[in-house]
Amino acid sequence: MKPWLERQLTRLPPRSTLAEAIRYALARWAALCRFLEDGRVEFDTNTVERAIRLITLGRKNHLFAGSDGGADRWAIVASLITTAKLNDVEPYAYLKDVLERLTNGHPMARIDELLPWNWKLQHDA
Repeated sequence: MKPWLERQLTRLPPRSTLAEAIRYALARWAALCRFLEDGRVEFDTNTVERAIRLITLGRKNHLFAGSDGGADRWAIVASLITTAKLNDVEPYAYLKDVLERLTNGHPMARIDELLPWNWKLQHDA
């Protein structure tokens, strides 16, 4: 398909809408191929857009984080909460457990275990 698109591009007026669309596709050809080769890649961004809606709606309130450092920390927490939700993990339980584990000396070599998609709640026996 790529050679065909490249041929069609030479036959079109350079400023036409169709030529712009073809150039857009050709410029992102590697990403398009990735989508076709890996079924895990989402075709659209609706999931992400829904996930960041609350952050977008609260944008003006977030301007009052107190400092650049406070804003950075808020961005990290908001990202963790949203990632937990996307992975069907209850955010409060996740953050509470991860903070407790970190406080109790969870080894840095095993920090991947605490990422939302790997996290499992450990119950005391």
